[in-house]
Amino acid sequence: MGFVLDAPLSEGPAMDLIPLDAQTPLGRELLSVAGVDRVELASATVWVSKTEAADWAMLKPAVALAIRQVLEETDSPLGAVGSDAAPSEDTALLRAVKELLDRQVNPSVAAHGGHISVEQVENGRVHLRMSGGCQGCAASSATLRQGVERMLRAALPEIAEIVDVTDHEAGQTPFYARDPGASAMLDRTIPPGVVEWSDGQVVVDPDYLAPRLGLTPQALRAGLQSGEVVGVTETGIGEKEGSARIVLRSATRAWAAELGPDGTAREVPPPREATAASQQERALAARVRAHLEALPEEAKPITYGALARALGLWAPGSVRKITRALEMTMQEDAQHGRPFIAARAISRGTGGLPGRGFFDLARALSRGPDANESDQAFHARELHRTTRRPADAGGVGTV
Repeated sequence: MGFVLDAPLSEGPAMDLIPLDAQTPLGRELLSVAGVDRVELASATVWVSKTEAADWAMLKPAVALAIRQVLEETDSPLGAVGSDAAPSEDTALLRAVKELLDRQVNPSVAAHGGHISVEQVENGRVHLRMSGGCQGCAASSATLRQGVERMLRAALPEIAEIVDVTDHEAGQTPFYARDPGASAMLDRTIPPGVVEWSDGQVVVDPDYLAPRLGLTPQALRAGLQSGEVVGVTETGIGEKEGSARIVLRSATRAWAAELGPDGTAREVPPPREATAASQQERALAARVRAHLEALPEEAKPITYGALARALGLWAPGSVRKITRALEMTMQEDAQHGRPFIAARAISRGTGGLPGRGFFDLARALSRGPDANESDQAFHARELHRTTRRPADAGGVGTV
């Protein structure tokens, strides 16, 4: 029987089984359960074989409990498994791709509520999965092929193929909705110099753009820094090679333009925006915020898994739902100038810190660590801010 975890415990290809023995914390705990005969690990699945006399009806809850206890009590459930062995070429490539995505890609797509992860590497074929605002987004293909793939191949020429394994039809929070049909195009020429290429990026004169988004130039710059104004650039392929479309959105308006290969630009109707999040996701984010705000001092911080269970979420994928809800609270807090309540939630196995996505999104929202400040110091500072009384901030306040 396979027990699916919220995140992989090993970084090898999913089909590689790692036998676990009593020398590992996870293997030791599971093998001590009466009726368990063998334990193996394959990425995010723990495979358990039972003795002939054992009954799964009795064994299943005991195994699930043992797995939860180990994951809560230790940051190294596998101990030193594989530490002396050289990583395979696929494993090394998986780690390199993951590092590049975390460092160069996800900080940008996080501003749109999206995330791209590497799920598996097999014979040089890299399987990528999009989630959040990237899942089902009308610009996802351009993002993957013209941005992510080009960057990965330039840095890692050993990549044989990049495969998108995302179920885009199931995406509930795409940043841009898919347009079911063509709309009438404006043919409004933009004066020269307003929209142009600069160091491979499309730039727009803020004095021209701001009033079209209902803002002043100063408010536009501030909105771009805080995340209240967001934009995406799509580069053309095939017949549109050398052209680009840029779309920017404020809280109340949207504006789009196309830039041709010859440098001429014109305004076009912006694609319709999808609903930012489903009511169910918003409701979960509100529940997460309420639970974190009500945590007693002795319970701070709380792990993602413990937070999921406290809210009654036990099914596989619950931690992913929690992290998405935490990201939504961060976007709300950045918009209102509040400390990140998400700092009170941490990932197991990270030395008491939140997951990488917390710091990536904080940077994307221009609220990340200061220059020369470590992630640990930033988290400690942000966590302290969530516990300060209003009067502690230098003004007069009551609690």
